[in-house]
Amino acid sequence: MRFVACAVVRDDPPRVFIAEDQETLNWVIALQLVARTAGSELSEDVRTRLRRALREEQWGEAVELWMENQTEVDVYSALEMYVEKDVELAAQELEFTPLFRD
Repeated sequence: MRFVACAVVRDDPPRVFIAEDQETLNWVIALQLVARTAGSELSEDVRTRLRRALREEQWGEAVELWMENQTEVDVYSALEMYVEKDVELAAQELEFTPLFRD
């Protein structure tokens, strides 16, 4: 098992971004979502602040500012990601779950 960071953009349909950590996730959201927003959709102040944050590689700051003015994004900084190896003992682990105690 490992941990990953995940973001769900509340669009229709929702968009999901997954990265190995929060810092990488912020970069992905900044590049794939924030930077792809048309400047004309933002006030001059927000547009200027976003551009500055992106140019200075302040990914988290840019994402926060963008979320205050655009679509909501649910960010999960540490979700468990299961891999095939985690399932190897599944049959034995089932015997120790509440459903199988009685």
